[in-house]
Amino acid sequence: MVKAYELRGLSKDELLKQLSDSRKELSDLAVAKVTGGAASKVAKIGSVRKNIARILTVHNQQQKAAIRKASAGQKYISKDLRLKKTRAMRRALTKAERSQKTLKQQKRDTHFPQRKFAIKA
Repeated sequence: MVKAYELRGLSKDELLKQLSDSRKELSDLAVAKVTGGAASKVAKIGSVRKNIARILTVHNQQQKAAIRKASAGQKYISKDLRLKKTRAMRRALTKAERSQKTLKQQKRDTHFPQRKFAIKA
């Protein structure tokens, strides 16, 4: 079983080589299952599939990190790199938009300020 932290230290070529080895092993195990191979081989199929998934996950993470690094400082970010959040959160007003006042509201605030009352003790 390969660990994700071990895979992160590998280069792209090493990852792809390990991926092809794991896929080859999986196909061998599938053949062994069909031909009625040992139970240990049949049980190993699950772990090999998980290893393939781990390798692909690390590979995809590395690719995405490289794309992020390449696109840093650009005016627009590609959609797959943007924050997901929720649809409502993406469409919500920004702080600057929220704090803006209409001309009518500005006039009202200047001409009719909040009254200050002194309280007798």
